[in-house]
Amino acid sequence: MYSLNQQVLRTDVAGMPLEWIDYQDAVRIYHLGQVAYSCGVMLYRIRGGYNARSGRRSVVEVNSIIATHGDHNHSLAKARAHYVPPLSNPALFARDAHLCLYCGQQFPARALSRDHIRPLSKGGTDAWTNVVTACKRCNNHKAGRLPEHADMTLLAVPFTPTHAEYVYLQGKRVLADQMEFLLAHFPRTSPLHKRLSKMV
Repeated sequence: MYSLNQQVLRTDVAGMPLEWIDYQDAVRIYHLGQVAYSCGVMLYRIRGGYNARSGRRSVVEVNSIIATHGDHNHSLAKARAHYVPPLSNPALFARDAHLCLYCGQQFPARALSRDHIRPLSKGGTDAWTNVVTACKRCNNHKAGRLPEHADMTLLAVPFTPTHAEYVYLQGKRVLADQMEFLLAHFPRTSPLHKRLSKMV
């Protein structure tokens, strides 16, 4: 059995990843009969109260991936194709694997910062394709310049995560079966494939 802190991956009936939920939300979804099917490993078994008539105790077994009714329709799928996830430092640092994309070293989140490749002062935007993870030292050295003017080279091209990639980036302690499931929904050209295939 896993810790109750382990997140459950919720998908729609078609298997499209939607979000991470905690055990309480998962149990509620099971109780309301909204689970279409489940897969992956069994994370935990939650015991409830006793039935007054039968004397039986309720038990809910929660798997690592659960598909729910009522979330899949054509317009939602179309909207997801054009989805631009909100930009946040935790998601950005996860996208870039906590690597400074200038010096190539890995750092804890507290030592990282968001660098605008084209600085805001020079017309740059606060968008996924114009930001990278940088250690504070490299960010200070680059200052308000373009990388080439600071004699710095970007180690990877920034990209906007798809909905499935963003769901992955939001995860904490993603299990192997959840990661494999998410990887199947990443675009073939996703830069995350190479990095994550080493971890699965």
